[in-house]
Amino acid sequence: MKMKRIVVTGGAGFIGSHLCSLLVDQGHTVICFDNLVTGQKSNIDTLLKQSNFSFIQGDTRTVSLDNHPFGDHIDQIYDLASPASVTHVTEHPIEAATVNALGTKNLLDIAHAYDARFLFASSSEVYGDPREHPQKETYWGNVNPIGVRSGYDEGKRFGETLTMGYHREYGLATRIVRIFNTYGPRSHPNDTRVIPRFVTAALQGKPIPVHGDGSQTRSFCYVSDLVRGIIALMESSIAMPMNLGSPKEYLIIDVAKKVIMMTKSLSNIIFVPRPPDDPSVRRPDITLAQEKLKWKPMVPLEEGLRRTIEYFRHIL
Repeated sequence: MKMKRIVVTGGAGFIGSHLCSLLVDQGHTVICFDNLVTGQKSNIDTLLKQSNFSFIQGDTRTVSLDNHPFGDHIDQIYDLASPASVTHVTEHPIEAATVNALGTKNLLDIAHAYDARFLFASSSEVYGDPREHPQKETYWGNVNPIGVRSGYDEGKRFGETLTMGYHREYGLATRIVRIFNTYGPRSHPNDTRVIPRFVTAALQGKPIPVHGDGSQTRSFCYVSDLVRGIIALMESSIAMPMNLGSPKEYLIIDVAKKVIMMTKSLSNIIFVPRPPDDPSVRRPDITLAQEKLKWKPMVPLEEGLRRTIEYFRHIL
């Protein structure tokens, strides 16, 4: 494999830091760009000792062709710069929307100028509360454009629109990954997504909050599987969006019980109201990834949870 000079925005975040680690291990020169609003410097501490890794603090919404700090040669840009925790994006909808709009456009301009391959990290949230199940890439979604989650949901949808626009109008080599629920080490202890929230509560002996009656479903993909798929997509020739996630679906109440069992916690489950526009089901159709990338998740939920619990035991 030819060694490349790669920019990873959001590279100090949960998924971004794992992506940076794998790219560095492959021998590429990696520039991590992150504003550290939701990312953590601790996620990349070991990488900072590597000669082929560098960190720049900054915001994608303020970079441009005239002032960007990435140097005069870029082979690839992975755009992962976006908050994702449900609580954060509902409390900061403007940030969620503009990072995926202004920030993504700025990075696309830079990619176009340097003829760099560009990957936009989209989300399963583009499907909203889906009426198609499982969700194929051809499904257009069921999203509330003015709902409390719309800054993130519509931000990701617009980021996809921009990315495809640059591909069609300028012939830019672009990729779009629709990421489904991902978990593993380096997720933030204050992240309110299902697994980090359940694991931290269980380890601290606090009540585990389950929305509604817990009958809604999610699928969970371990982070190492996801980043392997993201790199495979970047190296492919596929411009249309692609789902990456686990096709195995779990009831939220069952996940809460599994976390309690695996942590040997004395925590109890409490039922709280479901937030507005909370999807009732979520499971990707990964036929395209299996056929085109020869990709599928390899880490079983129990093994991934064991590693995640071990990580949180260490940092809490």
